[in-house]
Amino acid sequence: MDTIYYLIQNTLPVAIPLLLVALGGMFSERSGVINIALEGIMLFGALFGCLSVYLIQGNSLNPQLILLLGMLVSAAAGFVYSLLLSFAAVNLKADQTITGTALNMLVPAAMLLFAKMYFNSDGITTDVDFYVKGIPGLKTIPVLGRMFFQNTYITVYIGTLFLVIATVIFYRTRFGLRLRSCGEHPQAADSVGINVYFMRYAGVSISGILGGMGGFFYAVGVMDGNINGHTGVAGFGFLALAVMIFGQWKPIKILFAALFFAFLRTLAYSIALIPFLYALDINQTFYKMLPYLATMVVLAFTSKRSRAPKAEGIPYDKGQR
Repeated sequence: MDTIYYLIQNTLPVAIPLLLVALGGMFSERSGVINIALEGIMLFGALFGCLSVYLIQGNSLNPQLILLLGMLVSAAAGFVYSLLLSFAAVNLKADQTITGTALNMLVPAAMLLFAKMYFNSDGITTDVDFYVKGIPGLKTIPVLGRMFFQNTYITVYIGTLFLVIATVIFYRTRFGLRLRSCGEHPQAADSVGINVYFMRYAGVSISGILGGMGGFFYAVGVMDGNINGHTGVAGFGFLALAVMIFGQWKPIKILFAALFFAFLRTLAYSIALIPFLYALDINQTFYKMLPYLATMVVLAFTSKRSRAPKAEGIPYDKGQR
């Protein structure tokens, strides 16, 4: 039973960055803009989030307050960086895939240069312990208390809150309806007075905010508050794209897809705790490949029945209507 608790407690902090970034990709793509730049946005958000933590970590503030401040900074950084994609894709009508790839390549190089110049290292290392040993009151709940409210990070609860908010916005608001209409048929949306350019900017901006937060939450929940220019976010941005596609651009399905991939990654790093897997004496490297192998298998089997909005990635021009 202890092993089950351990796996769940360590799966959730990994799943939350995937969930947030995939939700961000969903907002962008349902507005009609392919966001390949999620990897770069994650790293950009993680860079500024960790930098803000580094600058204020000696002020005797509560670690959870520092985390919230870092989250806000990373969200703002992700928003600003996503504007580059918005401008290129919406205003310049540039190829969205190439633009996203360029943005992904820019951040690691800039981060390494910055870290070498100011820290003489490959990244940013912080000393704040964000780990929560137990939530008062809730940690004593039988089974659930130990499973969800002990040995965790508050990023788990923040990510869950944003999932609820994203679901409500997406399905229960006028904004969500307009966003989806701009992705599915921009000419029809424009014909009834919806500003397609604005809605696409909004969709990409939301993906930037969630992507930046997801990058910082990755640094907190997976890297213990540190970020490195060489390893970056270890492909989590691309994995989030797979989570989004596997989840068929729907928030709840994206949640289960994120949990699935996060569990595989946690399992790969916990082989020594599982006797029957440890007894197989298989090199741990093969287990670490599981999330990425699963990504290819899932995409291969779901590509035919998983369809993005039909207008996704198509540049829109008011003159077309």
